[in-house]
Amino acid sequence: MARALDLAAQALWLTSPNPRVGCVITAADGTVLGEGHTQRAGEAHAEIMALRDAAARGHSVQGATAWVTLEPCAHQGRTGPCCDALVAAGIGRVVSAVTDPNPQVAGQGLARLQAAGAQVHTLAPTDPLAVQARELNIGFFSRMERGLPWVRMKIAASLDGQTALQNGQSQWITSEPARTDGHAWRARACAILTGIGTVLEDDPLLNVRGVDTPRQPHLVVVDSRLDMPLNAQLLDTQGFGEQARQIWIYTATSEHPDKRAALTARGAQVIDCPGPGGKVDLAAMLRDLARREINELHVEAGHKLNGSFIREGLVDEFLLYIAPQLLGPGQGMANLPALTALGGAVKLGFHAVDRIGPDLRLLLRRA
Repeated sequence: MARALDLAAQALWLTSPNPRVGCVITAADGTVLGEGHTQRAGEAHAEIMALRDAAARGHSVQGATAWVTLEPCAHQGRTGPCCDALVAAGIGRVVSAVTDPNPQVAGQGLARLQAAGAQVHTLAPTDPLAVQARELNIGFFSRMERGLPWVRMKIAASLDGQTALQNGQSQWITSEPARTDGHAWRARACAILTGIGTVLEDDPLLNVRGVDTPRQPHLVVVDSRLDMPLNAQLLDTQGFGEQARQIWIYTATSEHPDKRAALTARGAQVIDCPGPGGKVDLAAMLRDLARREINELHVEAGHKLNGSFIREGLVDEFLLYIAPQLLGPGQGMANLPALTALGGAVKLGFHAVDRIGPDLRLLLRRA
């Protein structure tokens, strides 16, 4: 199973919106007969890749054991049911790290395998390998179980919590290794989100650079008044083909029909999502993104939009890069209201702490 998890990790930037899954097929004596991981959406799943690998090696898998990091699927989606393929191949035993949270599967894959005569086993939820399997697909589990993407907010700041100077200068607070690592986290996301303020101030590309990735995450812009410039650089990052990058602009205004048409002509999709106070309804936007098969949402925004996400309790995880320098007065991480009691603090727990070059990378989750 550990090897299957290694294979699943190799698919980290590849499979969106499908889960990252690895499969190893072994003989009774433990000999590896075949292995593989899930490919791009619409292509072969891990079990099929492992069966193909075994066939290419000239091995029979009759009576063999398949170790899979996620329960084999039991529904016809972009591809056929993997549980049926394992049965047809003669697999005698299937061990899965976790049950598939997809309601179209949710135990049915293992049930069909068992009904066909195969032995089935699922690791205990507390097993470290099961925990690792869930972590690899935390966004997929979030979308299937909550109807929401897993929201990860990335912030680069100084030791005293400043993300920019008072004049707006922010390039670069953290080191090149930290910035490259940040692009790797972008690459694993289904979509990157920012606010119109960042677009107007920085004219960013908001794509993955410096990391060899087979796909670019989709792009989400929160733009309440539809202020998106038609010459914004990010409108030139769509790409082509089946893996083309979608650009979704969420707005709260029904005005500016000419601007909408022009943005549509540039390849963006304008989505109405009005909320109180003339702002975009962020919670409704997240539900809509889940319907668009967004598993992990990577937020890189300014302190105002960051504050809105945090105040509404919509952030699942914080990815903080802290540089060992003090900047004094500047722009903070998030625009939050002043507290009158410590009990009102947003409580977080450290999930991981790592050194990235000279900087510190903190991964925190809501307590």
